[in-house]
Amino acid sequence: MRDDILIIDEIHRKAASEVFEMILPTLKSHKGKFMMTIAGESGAGKSEIASALAELMRKANIPAYIIQQDDYFEFPPKTNARIREKDIGRIGPREVRIDLINHNLSSILSGKDPVEKPLVIFSEDKITTEEVSFEPFKVIILEGTYTTLAENIDCRVFIDRDMNDTRADRLKRNREKQDDYLEQILRIEHDIISRHKERADIVITRNFTAVKKS
Repeated sequence: MRDDILIIDEIHRKAASEVFEMILPTLKSHKGKFMMTIAGESGAGKSEIASALAELMRKANIPAYIIQQDDYFEFPPKTNARIREKDIGRIGPREVRIDLINHNLSSILSGKDPVEKPLVIFSEDKITTEEVSFEPFKVIILEGTYTTLAENIDCRVFIDRDMNDTRADRLKRNREKQDDYLEQILRIEHDIISRHKERADIVITRNFTAVKKS
């Protein structure tokens, strides 16, 4: 998503470093593209950890590309917010073109290059498209609230932080108006997203410690 602002702190780098060490042996032996997701609730640190992880991979000569779920919403951000106000029951995975995510991932895995994907321009409340050459990249990191649901994934990472844990981070990001309506949205999202934790291979705890599930 264009115009997004990230504030990457040491806690994000810590979690990214721990995840990197856990998956490095698999990365070295994995044939073809390695697909991974980073999921969690709003403000959990998905984009920040994904960015820090991609940086670590580049330093290790493992080129990584980040795909943001935000580019795959059916409607652009401000329009989607207005639609939610009219029908709060829409909140959930159906707001996202998960079918298109799966299609794009399948195209990448099959060697199609370049691949056309959506691109959100936040400041213009607009969804356009871009062509991306994924050929140079060994790792594809898909990050976003519902990305655990994506198919053809080698490693799923889940950030186990809820709306209470993320309040300070959401205030710092200042992307949404912090009010009772937002709290209602976050409660709905929590009920949905928290159930995805059981599908994860690695869980990042609320104190940003990575734990590999057995």
